[in-house]
Amino acid sequence: MAQASSAGHFSSRIGFVFAAAGSAVGVGSIWGFPTQIANNGGGAFLLVYLLLMCLLGMPMLMAELMIGRHGQSNPADTMAGLGSSAGSRKLGWLIGAVSIATAGLILTFYTLLSGWFVSFSLASAIQLLPGIAADNGLVSWLTDFSLSRNLVFTALFCVLTFAVIRQGVQQGIEKWSKRLMPLLVVMLLGGVAYVMTLPAASEGLRWLFVPDFSQINGQVLISALGQTFFSLSVGTGAMMVYASYLGKEQHIGKLTVMVTGMATVIAVLAAAMIVPAISVAQHQGVEVFDASGALKNSDTLVFDVLPSLFASLGPVVGALFGAAFFGLMIIAGLTSAISIAEVPVNYVVQKWHWSRDRAVVQIGGALTAGALMLAVAFEFLFSPMVVLTTQIAQPLVALGIAVYLGWIWRRKALVEDILAQQGVTEYSTGWKLWIAYVQFVCPLLIIAIGLYQFA
Repeated sequence: MAQASSAGHFSSRIGFVFAAAGSAVGVGSIWGFPTQIANNGGGAFLLVYLLLMCLLGMPMLMAELMIGRHGQSNPADTMAGLGSSAGSRKLGWLIGAVSIATAGLILTFYTLLSGWFVSFSLASAIQLLPGIAADNGLVSWLTDFSLSRNLVFTALFCVLTFAVIRQGVQQGIEKWSKRLMPLLVVMLLGGVAYVMTLPAASEGLRWLFVPDFSQINGQVLISALGQTFFSLSVGTGAMMVYASYLGKEQHIGKLTVMVTGMATVIAVLAAAMIVPAISVAQHQGVEVFDASGALKNSDTLVFDVLPSLFASLGPVVGALFGAAFFGLMIIAGLTSAISIAEVPVNYVVQKWHWSRDRAVVQIGGALTAGALMLAVAFEFLFSPMVVLTTQIAQPLVALGIAVYLGWIWRRKALVEDILAQQGVTEYSTGWKLWIAYVQFVCPLLIIAIGLYQFA
């Protein structure tokens, strides 16, 4: 089995935390999370999401990190390595392979969305130039939904993503994560502070943080489960790959808490900026919800509602805020896209012994082609692709991870990995409870919510 050392390791704990949190944050937290909140009862969804983050997200993230660090390889071979029979090894390989495929499919709509962020940010920046109006032809092309715009900027974002991946772990993923994540937090804090100065923002904040328990239903549970795994990149293989770049001495429990905490705080900050902005937009006459109370064009919420809000602030202030906001989205999209793109690249580098340059060119080219195909068939494929990956594939992979850690992985080997961590001197009750929780409770919760989804 090829070892992760051939690809490099993170040089520091903080480098891993920034990279893993960047993977967790991304488009899922800043585009998907506020959209889910707005479409699923506001504070009710937030409450269910936070509960599931504690009950499922954190334990499952810890399981994936533990398995990834143990295997020191790609997700398919790592999962196969936990098996003790030919059948369990084949099934483990299949679970890992599905996570790799899921990462590739997610990347197709990630890069499409992130390409929109680039075009909208560029459109706002252009409007700051003297003599350029919002109805300028170039600005209109950058902000109007068109196949040509989608193809150009999807391809551009793919090139940007794989350019970072090509530089490897320390010089690419880690270095850029350390630069981009602090900038993302600063920009989010500035965005929240500014939105809260606008009229009606307090109403949106109240809707976000004061739950209406009557809004909690099966659909909210299903959506929150998908968002939980999507927000933490659980089930895509990304966290397993990142963990394979860790040394055996790193304390997975502490890293899990740090990554989950950072990802959750950033997701809530994003919601605290965008959900009040929706209230501000409604206050200024922008149509956000249809007659039934559902979001209009939920897949493109931030592209429909927020530009209208920015325009109402005046040409200069609106353009400045638009450029800053969509610049923030570019950063979030990039930190997440590079983690997902690393999954299939990691596989071919380790399994087929390709050079990183070759893997980036060929895998990058194939995934870029897939993203461009999704852009062409957007109306028919985009929403089904999101549902397939985040609400079906990721929970299924997470279920496989829980079963393999709790039932297939030899307990002696798992305990040895636990005891190899810095600061762990005994196989304590806390570790035993975590294993039992992943073994029994996590699979039951995933299965119960999944059965409700298809009932």
